[in-house]
Amino acid sequence: MGNRLTKIYTRTGDDGSTGLGDGSRVAKNHLRVEAYGTVDELNAHVGVLRAELAQDHAAQAFLQDVQHDLFDLGGELCIPGYVLLNTEAISEAEAAIDQLNAQLPPLKDFILPGGSKAAAVAHVARTVCRRAERRVYTLSQQEPVNEEGLKYLNRLSDYLFVLARVLARENGGQEVLWRQRNAPRHPDA
Repeated sequence: MGNRLTKIYTRTGDDGSTGLGDGSRVAKNHLRVEAYGTVDELNAHVGVLRAELAQDHAAQAFLQDVQHDLFDLGGELCIPGYVLLNTEAISEAEAAIDQLNAQLPPLKDFILPGGSKAAAVAHVARTVCRRAERRVYTLSQQEPVNEEGLKYLNRLSDYLFVLARVLARENGGQEVLWRQRNAPRHPDA
């Protein structure tokens, strides 16, 4: 996949363009660049989450696989027509969600991001994952993309939500439930 960089600065992007993996050049704010850039940002947040967890934490191995999957997805998005991600990654995410969710009581209230530092970091990763999903979807309305990537991001945001719930409850902690301060009213009232 592509050439390895031996020189970090190339000056080729000084004009506001960047190279895709197929050799073509596009503006740095192109939908494709926005999509893979946000997937890259998500990967960095997952790395921060992993750094927050103990090395022997049960989620470490899956999150490392997630980082590889996100790198593959970024590669797909950087090289139009390239496919790396498949349904296996989606199935693995669903199995991981089911395994974590089995430990939790049913969710009856909205929860606020927090509960512990690790849970808050998982919530940040979840929100960036949702943004990545929106960026890839927007791209898919203009150009073909692998639909498995969209499905994977959707499952990953669910996984990160459930993981945040688990992390908030670890070591005797608890989730922070949303409390409604004001009764809803119609804007015309």
